Amino acid sequence: MSTGTLIAIIVPIVVVLLVCALAASVIKRRRRLQARFGPEYERTVKAKGSRRAAERDLRAREQRHDALHIKELPPSARDRYAHEWGQVQERFVDQPEDAVHDADRLVTSLMSDRGYPTEGLDQQLSDLSVEHGRTLEHYRAAHEVNRRSTRQEATTEELRGAMVHYRALFTELLHNGQTSRQNGA
Repeated sequence: MSTGTLIAIIVPIVVVLLVCALAASVIKRRRRLQARFGPEYERTVKAKGSRRAAERDLRAREQRHDALHIKELPPSARDRYAHEWGQVQERFVDQPEDAVHDADRLVTSLMSDRGYPTEGLDQQLSDLSVEHGRTLEHYRAAHEVNRRSTRQEATTEELRGAMVHYRALFTELLHNGQTSRQNGA
């Protein structure tokens, strides 16, 4: 076989192998992002209009998150927050709107104590999405009901749902992203 024939055979094989390696790398990166962000991955794809733009945004979120100083809460702080959450839940019976507003403030305070910036809802959502993508829709839903309740537009049932939604993120934040060992913490 001549050198030219060998080159004609080897070059396309090398090109195909490189394309396969690149495709495998893209698929691996996409699966990692999907696993890390959960439902937030598809929501971001839909919002950005393309997977490439969404994945670029999600990687930027990871970089910002890595620069934050997220810390675990000491047991005493976890106990204090759990106690405060219990008080907020008890208040719901007589003052549902106030309890939802208090739940929002308590979640924001907990985020701040963990090291998350708390300025602006969009930035909060972006920062939380890296570790809490699976509960982010709960936070969005709760925040929307809270916003509507300030205008007295939320029903008691919607307020109850907001408390459940806030509790999902609260519990995750309280237990440093791990599954709660207490019901309704």
